[in-house]
Order: sequence, then C-alpha cells, then structure tokens
Amino acid sequence: MTGAGTDLFAIALNELGGVLARVDEARIDAACEMLAGAGKIAVYGCGREALQVKGFAMRLYHLGLQVSVVGDMTTPPLGEGDVFLVSSGPGETTTVLTLMQVARDAGAKVLLLTAEGASSAVRLADFTLLIPAQTMASDQGAAKTSVLPMGSVFEGALFLLFEVMVLKLKASTGGSPEAMRARHTNME
Repeated sequence: MTGAGTDLFAIALNELGGVLARVDEARIDAACEMLAGAGKIAVYGCGREALQVKGFAMRLYHLGLQVSVVGDMTTPPLGEGDVFLVSSGPGETTTVLTLMQVARDAGAKVLLLTAEGASSAVRLADFTLLIPAQTMASDQGAAKTSVLPMGSVFEGALFLLFEVMVLKLKASTGGSPEAMRARHTNME
C-alpha cells in the first residue's frame, strides 16, 4: 500500500503504541496474578470491547483457566476467590456498573480495564488497569486525540494488551503452546 493508506497505518500504529507505552507494566503483572490465582473468572464488556474481552476469554481457556463470558447460559455464579474482569472504556456504562456491584456483593474481586481513571467504575473496582486511550466518551471536539473513530484506539489497545497478558500468564502458569493448542475447539 502506498500514499495516504500507508500514512494512516503509521498514524494508527503510532497511536496504539503511545497508549500502550503509558500502561503501567507493574499493574499489568498484578492483573495477571489476579487472574492466575482466581478460582473462576467471568468476563464482560459492551459493544466492540466485548469482542476483545471474548477473545481474551478464549485464550484464558486455552491456558487452562476456568473462564466464562457473562451472558452465556453456562456462566457459573461468582463468589469468594473469583475474579470478574470487566472492560468499560468510559467507565460509566450502566450495565457494567450493575454487574460490578453484583460481583462485589457475591464476594468476587473486580478487575476493571478503563480509560477513565475518575469514573464511577473505578470506585467499584478492586483493581483498575488504566488504558489511557480515546473512547466514545472522548471522541469529539477538543477531547478527540485519535485519527481512528470513536473507541477504536481503546479497543485496539485492549487486543494488544490482552495478547501480552496471555504471554505473561503462559509463562507464570507454565503453559505450553502444545497444551494451549490441545484445548482449542475441534467444533469449527
């Protein structure tokens, strides 16, 4: 690809790299420890964030962790020793806030991924991983920082962050590529 398309790729990749460079690596490691030590993990996100979260859940399953996606009929109840991982870029999504409270009331720890450090969701979370990226809450006017539309920078950063977290979890849990592949579905 040449010309304007190449420039857009370079700009978008630079934006994603800039966001991820500002994520605190020690907090990434702590989030991975929470997940590795969880009895059960349930995950949730809205819209396109949900797609990234579901992809992460698939990899957690491949690593041998007990994980489910909230909304699936097979999601077990959460309780003490469990982790509810939730993504809310803007941190004010009503569904997210409600589910966070349900998880907390049940005794589970809430691990939040958000772009808004002063949001309502941060106040409900036990642990927050801040991803300083444009979301749909900040994609207009002077707040707009990305060439990408709406919440795409946050969503793209989630994908890359989750892939790195999988690598860190694989190392900490002693996972192997062969074991991960053996857990991949044969129903495709």
